[in-house]
Amino acid sequence: MTVRYLAIDLGDKRTGLAVGDDETRIATPLEVLELPLQPGDRLIQAIIAAIEDQGAGALVLGLPLNMDDSEGPRAKLVRAFAELLAQHVSLPIHFEDERLTSADADWSMAQTGMTRGQKKNRRDAIAAAGILRTFLSRVD
Repeated sequence: MTVRYLAIDLGDKRTGLAVGDDETRIATPLEVLELPLQPGDRLIQAIIAAIEDQGAGALVLGLPLNMDDSEGPRAKLVRAFAELLAQHVSLPIHFEDERLTSADADWSMAQTGMTRGQKKNRRDAIAAAGILRTFLSRVD
């Protein structure tokens, strides 16, 4: 049975979303939620809406590891957010190393002719797609 995944690139001001499944293994940027990461349910509710809209059966959160594979304060924040999200949804939540995904997103947009603002508006969704692509490459 095909599992559809929603990937989340959690940010302080913008959170990127991407979708894909374990059959096609294609990850597609979905949207960027311009909601601050703060106490409250606005970001959670927006993610729940995306889960429902996309028919996601599992989540993949980008985990910002240090270059030595250790977890710093930002990774702890992502894990805490995942725990909060788990209180609202009953889907499996997976973590995927997100090192360099924003740099890869910038590189992929470099020659597109997009304006700086357009790139800024898409960067986090493209980074989420990169996170999901890596995850899907390892799923059996």
